[in-house]
Amino acid sequence: MQFRDISFPTPQENIAFDEVLLQMAEKHEAGEYLRFWESPGIFIVLGRIGRAEIDINAIHAQKDNIPVLRRSSGGGTVVQGPGCLNYTLVLSKQKHPELNDLRKSYEWISAKVVKALGAAGVEAYFKPTSDLATGPQEKKFSGNAQRRAKHYILHHGTILYKFDLALISRYLKMPQDIPEYRKARPHTDFVTNVPIDPQVFKKHLAQGFGASALQAPSAEELSFLKNF
Repeated sequence: MQFRDISFPTPQENIAFDEVLLQMAEKHEAGEYLRFWESPGIFIVLGRIGRAEIDINAIHAQKDNIPVLRRSSGGGTVVQGPGCLNYTLVLSKQKHPELNDLRKSYEWISAKVVKALGAAGVEAYFKPTSDLATGPQEKKFSGNAQRRAKHYILHHGTILYKFDLALISRYLKMPQDIPEYRKARPHTDFVTNVPIDPQVFKKHLAQGFGASALQAPSAEELSFLKNF
């Protein structure tokens, strides 16, 4: 598994580079990837079928000039920015049979993430379908989503560790589809940061997935990004 730790200056580049890695694996036989990134600026990203008019507080987003993008994976609409660490996995369905069942794939990947979090000092647990939560109040700090191609899956995950949580209520409405464990709690009562050193978590997650030594983006990857 190839290991990338690269954050680009713009949200558009960061979202696009994940797609580049999937295409490198799916069409150019580049194999599996683990990538970490964190946006230097605030933005909103819709899931593949998300609807801005339903999910976003447009008045605040427009007033604050917040970019609104769309990713190719499913899942809900989220706010991204400093203090929100992203992990991206491009994984082979053939190599990992667990990935061929959607629900089992979330459980299998999340178990490795939870183990890495534990090694970094954070108690976490998986909440179906695709969340990670912490503490007795079951507060969410991680959301996950996937895009499933023919031979590989692209898995997106987040870790809130020093994020301005007030931005979530400012820019996002209450989602229409909520997990049972949320119990209709508003954003301020449902979402939390976890006290984690990102570098420690990265090390343990890389070990958990058997990612090789950290590498800079290849010339081919960057070329694809320019044309994406």
